[in-house]
Amino acid sequence: MAKRQSNREDFRALHEFRGAYTDLRDLIRLRYAAREITELTDSKTSNPLAGLLTSNFRGRGIDFAEVRIYQPGDDVRTIDWRVTARTETPHTKLFQEEKERPVLILVDQSASMFFGSQVTFKSVVAARTAALIAWTMLDRGDRVGGIVFSEQGHREVRPRRNKHAILRLLNELHDFNHALRRESATSEATYSDNYFTEALANVRRVAKHGSVIFIISDFNNYKEESRIHFQPLARHNDVVGIHVSDPLERSLPSPDLYSITDGRNRSKINTASRRHRQAYEKGFHEQMASIQEEFLRVRAPLLTLQTNQSIVDGLNRQAPMISGV
Repeated sequence: MAKRQSNREDFRALHEFRGAYTDLRDLIRLRYAAREITELTDSKTSNPLAGLLTSNFRGRGIDFAEVRIYQPGDDVRTIDWRVTARTETPHTKLFQEEKERPVLILVDQSASMFFGSQVTFKSVVAARTAALIAWTMLDRGDRVGGIVFSEQGHREVRPRRNKHAILRLLNELHDFNHALRRESATSEATYSDNYFTEALANVRRVAKHGSVIFIISDFNNYKEESRIHFQPLARHNDVVGIHVSDPLERSLPSPDLYSITDGRNRSKINTASRRHRQAYEKGFHEQMASIQEEFLRVRAPLLTLQTNQSIVDGLNRQAPMISGV
């Protein structure tokens, strides 16, 4: 009874976390929240990650499935000669494709993610979403790894089927997230203007064909040259994008004079101009439409999360988008 109560407290914590920075204990505790989510799932199809973890495709693999009558196009190397001789009708063996697939989680912890107007910051949502996905995949027996990146570089965790790999990934996430505090206080750091493209190049280097790749970002640094790596990556793997945004990025607050800060400087903005408000909203929707078009082009799903939204509710609501991947 006490354990069930503890699990439910962890599940509530998934919805209630607030703040500008990650808490490593919270990222670790999401393992129990992920288990609770599994318990609350009535079927595989209602789990937003289910479609990525099972395959109905039958081809050459290591697990024998059945023998059936040979059909035009079947690989002659899989013909079951014993059954064929006994029945005097060509039969072929079918094999169940191996279910285990390497999972890579690409997580953006750049300066543009260090923003939030409600509940928490985009960088925190990205980190917590990555943790939730990582624990869920590990519980299902997959090898999980990832790449955490920002303007200052990246850290890579190779996929492993153990909690130590997840803990390494969470530590990297936590370190990158808290580095945003230091980066906002100094201008001495070396930055890359093309960090998103570099991250895609790195994941292409380490990803084996047939991997599941989650990309969690605001995609603000996605550029024309990013497509050079993104399209081949999506061609050989199952890619799922998760776009993270804040309500204030979608539309300006009600007309008034507001004080804003980037952690170092403070200024004021006036949101009274209707023309400026419309141009602001148009800019966000055009950027969003451009990213959606990129994913549509490679037939990959793009999910959306907001800083004032439950991660679980957001994934569950969009489950049909990825259930067939």
